Amino acid sequence: MRRLAQAPNLAIATLWVHALREEGIGASVQREFLGAVMGQLPPDQCLPEIWIDDDGQLERAQQVLHAAQHRPQRDWHCACGERIEGGFEQCWHCGRMMPALPS
Repeated sequence: MRRLAQAPNLAIATLWVHALREEGIGASVQREFLGAVMGQLPPDQCLPEIWIDDDGQLERAQQVLHAAQHRPQRDWHCACGERIEGGFEQCWHCGRMMPALPS
C-alpha cells in the first residue's frame, strides 16, 4: 500500500477513490473518521488520505487523480438567456437542464 494524496474533506476523498476504482486501481480512504478529533490533533493530521493497494500502479493512479482534480468545466447558455458557468448542469434562473452535447 502507498499513500497517494491527502484530500481536503471526506466527500472529495470519496470521489477521488471512486475515480481510481473506475480505472481498475485498488484504492481506499484512510483517516475517514479523524475529523471528529480535529482540535485535539493538528488539522493536517486529521484530513482523509487516499491510499492505493499496489505500489506498481502509482504512476497511473497519479494520472487518474490529476484528471479527477482538473475536470473541464462547461460554460453554456440557457434558452432563457442566462449564461451558466462552471460545472452546473441546471440553470439557476429557470431550472432548465443543460442541453446534451451533440454526438
